[in-house]
Amino acid sequence: MKNRKKIGTKIKDFREFRQMSREDLALKANLDPVQLEMIEEKGSVPSLGHLIKISRAFGVRIGTFLDDQEKIGPAIVRKGEEQAAFSFSTKDETTREHLNFFSLAQTKPGRHMEPFIVEIEATAASDYKLSSHEGEEFIFVLEGKVEINYGKEIYQLEQGDSIYLDSIVAHNVHAVADQNAKLLAVVYTPV
Repeated sequence: MKNRKKIGTKIKDFREFRQMSREDLALKANLDPVQLEMIEEKGSVPSLGHLIKISRAFGVRIGTFLDDQEKIGPAIVRKGEEQAAFSFSTKDETTREHLNFFSLAQTKPGRHMEPFIVEIEATAASDYKLSSHEGEEFIFVLEGKVEINYGKEIYQLEQGDSIYLDSIVAHNVHAVADQNAKLLAVVYTPV
């Protein structure tokens, strides 16, 4: 029963956070206000169709109400409190690229962007593997110099420089001049 009520509680909390009345949400989601009350107050589990209508009315992804994150609102990460999200290292011994990602928004449910601090370890290798995926990326160089292979083009960026790119184009970001680099990267992937 507790898990069933959790979805309704999240919907209610989100609605109140957005300062929206139950009637306004019901109208915007094309639901009966009594039905919405049952979902929020009695733990009635909405159908997938109704949950989609509610998430669209808020303009958020459906996972906003299904994720395990309890907090709504902004995510604040204080200096030095970034959480190591993951680390990539290629298994190809001829390329020694190594990237450490530190998430800046792990506690923000319903997010559409993924902001990271990225530490790039320097390498002498020059045969970088390009990758592509849906979405867009914004990269701001905090420290060092980076080279970005983007399609058939190569861009060099220094501290304070930035680039905004379409991730669907094959690309790779790596440190240059045998020095480590640090980036602020924001990745958007459509849901």
